[in-house]
Amino acid sequence: MATTYKVLGQSNPAATTLTTLYTVPSATEAVVSSIVIANLAASAATFRIAVRPNGASIANSQYIAYDITVGASDSTVLTLGLTLDAADVLSVYASTTTVTFSAFGSEIA
Repeated sequence: MATTYKVLGQSNPAATTLTTLYTVPSATEAVVSSIVIANLAASAATFRIAVRPNGASIANSQYIAYDITVGASDSTVLTLGLTLDAADVLSVYASTTTVTFSAFGSEIA
């Protein structure tokens, strides 16, 4: 099995909209090693992160971060080690359009 280290996804989602950051390709597994959340505004914002197994509809049990505050013009770095299977979806949500997400890790195929 080959392992590829890469940027898994980057997004600047619309405000208050659950958005797909990364979907694991078929016949592949992934490890999300870190997610960086950056707030580009001069006021605080909040974010959410969820893992939807096999692309399931969102449920409360899938959130790994919920309404976490990121300070004005600041970043939050989450070191995770999330293990994902084919078709699993990493979803993000922000309170404003000034929040960006970057996921880093590896794909195993």
